[in-house]
Amino acid sequence: MQQLQAIDYSVFFIYFVIVAAYGYWIYKRKQNKEQSSTDFFLAEGSLTWWAIGTSLIASNISAEQFIGMSGNGFSMGLAIATYEWMAAATLIIVGVFFMPIYLKNHIFTMPQFLRQRYNDTVATIMAVFWLFLYVLVNLTSILFLGALAVSTISGIDFWFCMISLAIFALIITIGGMKVIGYTDVIQVFFLILGGLATTYLAVNLVSEQNGLNGLGAGFDLMLSKSADHFNMIFERNNQNYAALPGLTVLFGGMWIVNLNYWGCNQYITQRALGADLKTARNGILFAAFLKLLMPLIVVIPGIAAYTLYQQGLFQTEMLTNGQLNQDRAYPVLLNLLPPGLKGLSFAALTAAVVASLAGKANSISTIYTLDIYKKFINKDASERTLVRIGRITILISLILAIIISPYMGIDKKGGFQFIQEMTGLVSPGVFAAFLMGFFWKRTNTAGAMFAIVGGFLLALFFKFLLPETFDLSGLQPYGFAYLNQEAGRYEIPFLDQMGFIFLICVAVMFVLGLQRPSLKGLEIDATMFRVRSGFALGSLVIVVILTFLYGYFW
Repeated sequence: MQQLQAIDYSVFFIYFVIVAAYGYWIYKRKQNKEQSSTDFFLAEGSLTWWAIGTSLIASNISAEQFIGMSGNGFSMGLAIATYEWMAAATLIIVGVFFMPIYLKNHIFTMPQFLRQRYNDTVATIMAVFWLFLYVLVNLTSILFLGALAVSTISGIDFWFCMISLAIFALIITIGGMKVIGYTDVIQVFFLILGGLATTYLAVNLVSEQNGLNGLGAGFDLMLSKSADHFNMIFERNNQNYAALPGLTVLFGGMWIVNLNYWGCNQYITQRALGADLKTARNGILFAAFLKLLMPLIVVIPGIAAYTLYQQGLFQTEMLTNGQLNQDRAYPVLLNLLPPGLKGLSFAALTAAVVASLAGKANSISTIYTLDIYKKFINKDASERTLVRIGRITILISLILAIIISPYMGIDKKGGFQFIQEMTGLVSPGVFAAFLMGFFWKRTNTAGAMFAIVGGFLLALFFKFLLPETFDLSGLQPYGFAYLNQEAGRYEIPFLDQMGFIFLICVAVMFVLGLQRPSLKGLEIDATMFRVRSGFALGSLVIVVILTFLYGYFW
């Protein structure tokens, strides 16, 4: 494969210097006074709406999208874009209903919400759950997939790439959330510019391979030659139905995935929790518009690679140990870019990885420092001590991720699907505890405990024991089971599993709440959910665009 050339390294070096210098400048501006814990973890009151919106995207888009989702674009097509497009609708709901509750009740961390609404036990259990999930699944996946892609493109040693990415993220993260938030603006600029360059080349290559010219011709060829890759809703006989089971992506588990991720996730909500409601909502709406753009950057290249592969290209490059590896689609395309443009796309990929690493590490640090260390280890810790512990936690979490990531089996399945399925073990119960805690005052601690702990145990049962214990073939005609050829048994698609577990948790919480109503309701009134006309208009535009996209590519 064509390696990076001097001009590519120059472009990448310019990107690195701009991000590092800007981050250092922001950090030095704050050094004339002692940095408080709320400023370090939340950048309280200092992030603008555009910084919040871009930081949300920078933290969300990483190697699992560029590599994993592009790989899913290669294997299953545009349908995987539902994670991005449904997220746009989800962000509107989060902006309207979730953020007012958090800000009105002065909630800065997700465990704090659980402590305030339920009790210390629920909050501590969930804090530990989140720490394990963020380190063992998210941080490891971002590092592993990012290092794999960077190594493939540059030819540099895998371990060197992994350590370098971690160090780059550490440089940004130790400055706190304000540095992360504003450097994310630059990261997203490189991410979108480089990502669009890769998409342009991929689609144009489809055109050239067929003796034509131009993006329009290339896209038309993709629509005709890879027509099976442009269906948003899968029929039950589709080989990818297990990953995206039909209408579930519109009316079922996909909502749980997105609402839990965007509304009940420290890693994401942290960006907006330090702002006022108007700024937070505008930032979230801006992020929703950016999410509409993401499939163009991370899915279309995968479909283009599939179209070219069907025509005889990349027959060797797409193999790993003699087997077709979908996650090689994006790195293979990057290696076709001309010098200079390849450096820009390389910078875009690195920006996505580093921004996500920084955001995730900061969230791990926030939860451990404020919800574990200050609560149980040093209740009288000074602001200086909390910031120091936060920085040490960031360093330790990155070191652990480097050590653990090669042993997590991330390379055995598409990277994006790996993260979704592992996160799905926890999210149904957690989302039930948040949703019921928000909007039903009777919801009690016993119900929350069942949702969080019982929901996790139910997820393990649905995933591992249920298919072994019962014959689920009777559910197949209704779309709630598929035949796992490798295991030789019928299983429930993981998005449907999440839907069933969520409904069970809500039902149990409802019964327990009726028996012993809680006295710990949150401060909520209807006026909190009113939105300004600009937000309402922007939300309507997003809904119209989504309706068109799903209708056209149904």
